[in-house]
Amino acid sequence: MTTRTDIIAAARQWLGTPFHHQARLKGVGCDCIGLVIGVARELGLIAPDFDIAGYPRVPDGTTLMSTARQHMTEIDRAAMAPGDVVVVSFDKDPQHFGILGDYRHGGLSIIHGASNPGRVIETRLMFSEHMKFVAAFALPGVA
Repeated sequence: MTTRTDIIAAARQWLGTPFHHQARLKGVGCDCIGLVIGVARELGLIAPDFDIAGYPRVPDGTTLMSTARQHMTEIDRAAMAPGDVVVVSFDKDPQHFGILGDYRHGGLSIIHGASNPGRVIETRLMFSEHMKFVAAFALPGVA
C-alpha cells in the first residue's frame, strides 16, 4: 500500500524538473498536472497509460475540477495533509495543482510545476489573495 510519505518522497524526486506544458517526464519536463500524473504513475496509483491531455496553458476551471473529481477523492480543507493534492487559483478559476508536503519549519508545503521560475519547486503553502484555496483531493489507493 502506498503511503503519504511515499508520495512526498516521489514528488521531491521531481524537484528541478523544467516546466513544460503537458509534459510528464521527470528530469526532462512537466507542468503542474504532469507532476501529479507522473508521481501517481511511478507509484502505481494509476494505469501507466493514464493521461489527461488537450488542455490550454490556463485551463478551464470547470473542466479541471470535473476531471479532478472523476479521478481523486475530494476532502475537506481541514483534513488535507502531506501527500494530498491541492487545487488553487491565481485569478477567478481553479487552475493549478500541487502535491502537499511537510514544510520543514512546520505546516504544509506545496510541490508543484511552476511556470515561474520554470521548474518543479517546493515552497511553503500560504493561501492569500494571490493564491486561493479551491479544493483538496486524496490520490486513489493511498493509506
